[in-house]
Amino acid sequence: MINLRKLTLARGSRILAAGIDLTLHAGQRIGVVGANGCGKSTLLDLLAGEMQPEAGDLELPPDIRIARVLQETPGVPQPALEYVLDGDAELREVERDIVRAQEQHRAEELALLHDRLQHIDGYSARSRAAALLHGLGFEADSHFAPVASFSGGWRMRLNLARALIARSNLLLLDEPTNHLDLDAVLWLERWLAAYRGMLLLVSHDRDFLDGIVERVLHFDGQSVVSYTGNYSAFENARAEALANQQSMYVRQQREIAHLQSFVDRFRAKATKAKQAQSRLKALDRMERIAPAHVDSAFTFRFESPLAAPSPLIALDEAVMGYADVPVLGATTLSLLPGSRIGLLGRNGAGKSTLIKVLAGEAKPLAGERREGRGLVIGYFAQHQLEQLRPDESPLQHLTRAQPHSREQDVRDFLGRFGFGGEQALAPVGPFSGGERARLALALIVATRPNLLLLDEPTNHLDIEMRHALTLALQEYEGAVVIVSHDRHMLRTTADDLWLVADGRVQPFDGDLDDYRLWLTTASKESQQDAAARATRKDERRDRARRQDAVAAQRRPLEKESRRLETELEQLSAERESIDQALIAGATGGSDLIASMHKRRAAIEAAIESLELRWYELQEAIAVLLKD
Repeated sequence: MINLRKLTLARGSRILAAGIDLTLHAGQRIGVVGANGCGKSTLLDLLAGEMQPEAGDLELPPDIRIARVLQETPGVPQPALEYVLDGDAELREVERDIVRAQEQHRAEELALLHDRLQHIDGYSARSRAAALLHGLGFEADSHFAPVASFSGGWRMRLNLARALIARSNLLLLDEPTNHLDLDAVLWLERWLAAYRGMLLLVSHDRDFLDGIVERVLHFDGQSVVSYTGNYSAFENARAEALANQQSMYVRQQREIAHLQSFVDRFRAKATKAKQAQSRLKALDRMERIAPAHVDSAFTFRFESPLAAPSPLIALDEAVMGYADVPVLGATTLSLLPGSRIGLLGRNGAGKSTLIKVLAGEAKPLAGERREGRGLVIGYFAQHQLEQLRPDESPLQHLTRAQPHSREQDVRDFLGRFGFGGEQALAPVGPFSGGERARLALALIVATRPNLLLLDEPTNHLDIEMRHALTLALQEYEGAVVIVSHDRHMLRTTADDLWLVADGRVQPFDGDLDDYRLWLTTASKESQQDAAARATRKDERRDRARRQDAVAAQRRPLEKESRRLETELEQLSAERESIDQALIAGATGGSDLIASMHKRRAAIEAAIESLELRWYELQEAIAVLLKD
């Protein structure tokens, strides 16, 4: 149990929250929400012991074991799997002690250490680390690649895996999905929902929170309010609380009526396609939760595009990739005015590649890309945040984009994105990731695009800005193509889903729930053949054939694995017998004792060799099961 009593949080001279009285119970999964800069990360810093409260008391249990994601990853030559295992401090301590005891021939201590290793499941540690890496999107052949070979986003995934493998009873996660794709987010959601310790999770992904948390801490002004239930329950409770304020109630009714009119229009034209129906349900839910967000600082809308060429963009047999290496084969498609498309697919399948070609930032390796006359693209991608000029203010950025606009009009426009007063004049350099993302979106909105290409637009955006963007996209009259790990954003934005997999782009006949099932059950071969299978009978026959082929490859590996396990059991029993004799004080002279030590060393070497081969076999079997 963790107690916070009359506690004050501060950063420098700025008070973030005061008078916090909370009791956090063991095993609770708690979501921490609020606007950017309100104090969520500061609370996690406090619990991690990285700072002290400005005032008040924090009581932590004496047996607390805290895990948190490192923010920096050294570019070391250490293999990824071993780097992750470093997160299990107790395992590494036992391993070091075993090596030391072996070098010093301390048989009694060595026997106790191996018992301890077994007690902490140390023998399965590498397979557990491999499972974490696989869930977070690492291919099997990358598990032994050096940490230095991974990009920044992948290194953050390594740090996340390192935190998950730690023996913690308090797990602190601050926006863990920012560097993940949808597949990894779905896996992480399942993992965290089964975590047995106390979890404090900072996230702006409402679906992710809903699937995990059972309590919500909301930073509201300079107070922290606790709500029971998941994020949806919090939104409902907050809507009721705001409705008790007359001024907020009036705004609520206006927002509800505005959204209701859009939902009614969409309902009248929605097709029976599963994703369109899924979007309708999501919009109905948005109508219910809108009152919880009427005090948001963000209220922007897209103006109507000046032109609507048809098609906006056409690809004709376009082959797409990098450095002359194809990622997507010959693709023919057209984007029409009003299209609303969500791109699905595993990490590295080619979603961002397709977006870049559509945006004109990359050329097809073969085939043709054609633009409609009057096309205006609004392209959002994370690398564009780095292209903002650090010495210029939001006002200067927007004035350069709209040189003929009045300054007051530009200021009013920026205010709708949260850049009011002095912040509109502040240089961009010190801005947070969320502030940079908001400015990049403002610059896009100002161009009045007729095609929006959004590649993970919600990274770094808080829930209020995500909500405002979602509302703006509902009324946007142009076409949208979006890649996002935020399922709420996908559900409320896309009418159609396209699956990018196995070098192809094709319509996905289903909604996000179907995609989750596809990820869980489909093999690579079934993914490739899914569009060609006509009946369930064909699917069952193909699946049985694949299973037989895999089983035929697995049988000799499993047979050898069982043989090794038998040998390991025999050697371990013999080693234990020798250890017991040595501990009891074996008689028979120094020659016999030396012979026993020599035999034990030979057994250790044999066990190490057999375990290495057994682990290689398990990896090979796992690859077959995966395929």
